[in-house]
Amino acid sequence: MRHNKKFNHLGRTADHRHAMLANLAISLIMHKRITTTVAKAKALKKYVEPLITRSKEDTTNSRRVVFSYLQNKEALKELFGAVAAKVGDRPGGYTRIIKLGFRQGDAAQICFIELVDFDENMAKTAAKKKATRRSRKSTKAEAPVAEAPVAEVEEAPKAE
Repeated sequence: MRHNKKFNHLGRTADHRHAMLANLAISLIMHKRITTTVAKAKALKKYVEPLITRSKEDTTNSRRVVFSYLQNKEALKELFGAVAAKVGDRPGGYTRIIKLGFRQGDAAQICFIELVDFDENMAKTAAKKKATRRSRKSTKAEAPVAEAPVAEVEEAPKAE
């Protein structure tokens, strides 16, 4: 029985899985969007979101902890620089998974995984969000509205 064994091993040994997730996390941080399988994207989401949360507090200890996971100085600079500045006020949910369909060769489910604050197209649609419709009429609409009298305009005599 596999009680309480919830995370996906992805068909790899532990060392191979840790190396693969670190490489995926570095690629995601550097490129802001990568294409991968849905299973790897879900595993990556659990791996990279705590690191992004850690990067919001720029201390020596947090840099050392994140470096122990990533082992890449350029990714560390990008994470504690541009990424931390964009996600500073967000309380979580730094990544988004968008499913694309199935891969031609082995029919594996493919998706994008991207950093939420770096996608300009989604930011535009979020700004255009409409107000929800209400089922009941407002009290202002029920009250009779007195119409203002329309002023009549006198026509000037035509000069010939």
